[in-house]
Amino acid sequence: MMKTTVVVPNYNGIRYLKNCIERLLAAKKKGDFVILVVDNGSTDKSLDVAKDYEEKELIRLVQFPKNMGFCKAVNAGIKLAETEYVLLLNNDTEVTESFVVNLERFMDRHPKAFSVSSKMLSLQQPEIIDDCGDLYCALGWAFGLGKGKTSDRYEKDGKIFAACGGASLYRKEVFDKIGLFDENHFAYLEDVDIGYRALIGGYANYFCHDAVVYHAGSGFSGSRYNKFKIDLSAKNSIYLIYKNMPFLQWVINLPFLLAGFLIKILFFTKKGFGKEYVKGLLKGFSLSFSKKGRQKKIPFTMKKLPVYLYIQVLLWWNILRRLIG
Repeated sequence: MMKTTVVVPNYNGIRYLKNCIERLLAAKKKGDFVILVVDNGSTDKSLDVAKDYEEKELIRLVQFPKNMGFCKAVNAGIKLAETEYVLLLNNDTEVTESFVVNLERFMDRHPKAFSVSSKMLSLQQPEIIDDCGDLYCALGWAFGLGKGKTSDRYEKDGKIFAACGGASLYRKEVFDKIGLFDENHFAYLEDVDIGYRALIGGYANYFCHDAVVYHAGSGFSGSRYNKFKIDLSAKNSIYLIYKNMPFLQWVINLPFLLAGFLIKILFFTKKGFGKEYVKGLLKGFSLSFSKKGRQKKIPFTMKKLPVYLYIQVLLWWNILRRLIG
């Protein structure tokens, strides 16, 4: 019986989608799984590519009439999945043959795991890490573990704050308890948010070093820094804090958060995107205190206090991990 459904969200991925699917089909030699492509209203020829594979009964295809965002796309895939695990995979990736089966084996060995992040390597520079899972700190920053470092420095498995939604395996039944990806995010930081919620729920998130995938990068937004990405990331960084931190934790972390956001404002101003970043922050406050934002707030309960204390230690510890690299 197949354990995993691989969900590939696609939006104008003509440069990448065929290679992504072909590598997944090659990986079926090691273990079978379902491939589900969710097209987000593509206007290039990538939808035709997906349809060709669907006609050959090699994949399943879901189509949206317009771009509904990463979260809505992957949520559609998760809802349709009839397997124990769901693997989210960016369309600009190329998996290795053992990628899926290694993630499955890791998840099987860790029954309290909600997610397992892979070792994402740069497609252009295969010896360089793109992401080994996400860390989140009290400065209000999320960052990829190992990004820009050599692959040989990350040869051990370990716990992380959240899995990177670009190439990670999730335990489907946990979504029933903590909810799906928050569609208020549209895209960016939604994977950190759901990992945060899993931690609050008592689950763990891991990095698996021998699940290797190659990532082109910026296949969705087109570049590392652009107005679209900066606006959404800034908005979601505020919303993430509002949703997941109880009031007392806001107060405790306020000096760190103010410092972190000030540094980011200066950084993006230097890059020429200062106004976009500040506007995004203001949108984050607006979303947080709107009706649809308040509905997603995670309620605090005293029985979860030990979990919040553990998370707070992680938030401080991850500042050091960010600074020392």
